Amino acid sequence: MIKVLIVEDDPMVGELNKQYIHQMEGFTTVKVIKESENVLPYLEDAAVDLVLLDIYMPKMNGLELLKEIRNRNANVDVILITAASDREHIQKAMRYGAIDYLIKPFEFERFEEAVLRYKGRRSKWIQKDHMSQRDLDSWLRPSSEASPLPAELPKGLTKNTLHRVHKAIQARKGETFSTEDLSDATAISRVSIRKYLKFLSRIQYLEETLSYGVGRPIYLYQTKEGQDHVLHPYL
Repeated sequence: MIKVLIVEDDPMVGELNKQYIHQMEGFTTVKVIKESENVLPYLEDAAVDLVLLDIYMPKMNGLELLKEIRNRNANVDVILITAASDREHIQKAMRYGAIDYLIKPFEFERFEEAVLRYKGRRSKWIQKDHMSQRDLDSWLRPSSEASPLPAELPKGLTKNTLHRVHKAIQARKGETFSTEDLSDATAISRVSIRKYLKFLSRIQYLEETLSYGVGRPIYLYQTKEGQDHVLHPYL
């Protein structure tokens, strides 16, 4: 079991990341720490494999903490999860040894990709005391080929319903919308609408973002310009 420490001062975001980890097989959250100055003492005594770290933290920011983790040779890997999107922060994170960098708000699929890639790399790393060049190349340069588009609608989706969903999206005229917005507009359940929106995001017709506001974070969607052609084979 891969032990994960979440370092996040926003309780809502920390809980969301904990829920994400809970969905991932082979991972467990050992603790959520809100104060960055408490991380180093915790790492001295606790067994932790992976740290999910925010940058914008009071007192000691995430990059300072990451640098100190490396200075102390702590045997942990770190993924940055932060709203910091400027080149300087990203470059420093890479130089200090972050293995991935997620910019808030992010989609669950990107989170899943990051932790599963880490799991795969870690598995290869601990299985061998020595690695061939081929082993090392596959570890350093994992395949990044995009999944091919499905030849037909996924099971459970229908052309008639997709057409209704598409018309409701077109009526938004490029404005962002939520699952609930489209459910109200089409009189289709939110569970069903969510399946269609995930499919439309997968084929790159919609852009999906996670919005943090008051209460529970919600997914927002918006059509991508010039992507109408990707939908035509399914209508």
